Amino acid sequence: MSPSVSREALPHKHSPASAIARTLPAELNLAPEDCSLLTDLYQLTMSACYVGEGLAEKRASFELFVRRLPESFGYLIAMGLEQALDYLNNLCISADRIAALQATGIFDRAPANFWTLLASGGFTGDVWAVPEGTAVFANEPLLRVEAPLWQAQWVETYLLNAINYQTLIATKAARMRDIAGSEAHLLEFGTRRAFSPQGALWAARAALAGGLDATSNVLAALKLGQKPAGTMAHALVMAFNAVAGSEDEAFAAFGRYFPGAPLLIDTYDTVAAAERLAKQKQEVKGVRLDSGDLVELSKKVRSLLPEATIFASGDLDEWEIARLKAEGACIDGYGIGTKLVTGSPVNGVYKLVEIEGMPTMKQASGKMTYPGCKQVFRGEGRDRLGLASEAPEAGERALLQQVMAKGERLYACESIAEIRDRALSSVASLPPHARQLNNPTPVEVEISPQLQQLTDRVRDRLMNNE
Repeated sequence: MSPSVSREALPHKHSPASAIARTLPAELNLAPEDCSLLTDLYQLTMSACYVGEGLAEKRASFELFVRRLPESFGYLIAMGLEQALDYLNNLCISADRIAALQATGIFDRAPANFWTLLASGGFTGDVWAVPEGTAVFANEPLLRVEAPLWQAQWVETYLLNAINYQTLIATKAARMRDIAGSEAHLLEFGTRRAFSPQGALWAARAALAGGLDATSNVLAALKLGQKPAGTMAHALVMAFNAVAGSEDEAFAAFGRYFPGAPLLIDTYDTVAAAERLAKQKQEVKGVRLDSGDLVELSKKVRSLLPEATIFASGDLDEWEIARLKAEGACIDGYGIGTKLVTGSPVNGVYKLVEIEGMPTMKQASGKMTYPGCKQVFRGEGRDRLGLASEAPEAGERALLQQVMAKGERLYACESIAEIRDRALSSVASLPPHARQLNNPTPVEVEISPQLQQLTDRVRDRLMNNE
């Protein structure tokens, strides 16, 4: 039901902070019901303006894409659609959230039916998207939203947050898998370096979907139906060494409770630890090296423990993995953390491309956008960016699929394995120049004649209106 709101009931714009705080819990932990307000203020103020000027219910189309790839990236792996759809499917602004907005005083002059509209229901639009795990390039829409203008505007911030971050992690994971090879065991260790607890969960998901084998994040693994994986920390070795008198006691104790689990052997002297393990009866199935010269140490450990799986960790990324392989390191798997879950952002943007059937575009220098609802047509060795109304040419397939209709989800939830297979296949299908680490060249994206003609017409119309 819509709350009854009178102008007199609205708090003054200078209401004390305590008046606002009383309307919502002070904790900053994110609950599912909070997500509808996880947006930027200008999404709300613009929506209020749309209501006041009679534009709120106009049919609008927005597309989410990147203008340019991050430096040294030859492609991106689309990710985050599942969380985007979940958000849209559950979008609902509750009465207490509306009360909290009113208590700020910011919206004192907003039209009364703005509040009625917010309380009226959730997302009712249509969505098209590229399936998760698909390789994409600059200016290609990962997602398109068609909805009443106020709804399509409101959801921008969350969609960018979910898709930008997971696309970054999935792409880095795919690059690491591509460099490490199919036989290497890759573990995601980034929870402690992720930007937030929520970010850690999304990073673990995107890393697994992008090509990694497992995550050490217990909650993420269990939620995703996976088995968490990990080794041990230096603290265990140091504790046993201080109390029980030796590093070997730590290895023996850990092995009793977790037989076959990898042992961390670089707390004091890596080679000495490997030599002692080689002489003992304890079966050693795996060891981890977290410091020192990983090339030389891995070779020495291999000579001492030839049957053991050797894992490496410690600020690794795709370039370091490539270096280790090139220098002949005897490493079977990698634990990847900080440089997987952080790094140069994917600067995805979300731009209006059409309203009430009228194509529109941005012309700002360096930030031009293409007008109209678009489709990505993938052919052999090239992509074509065209209008959604165009048909695929011979040998092409359309990447954007309808995933929501009138607010109802059409797209079935996919397993991590399905998305990972698509990601690996997508990367494998790319030409070498797009996959190389240094100075990659993305696949050429052609602009269809129809899209170019529309762009020219809209540009001329805008110039004539100035």
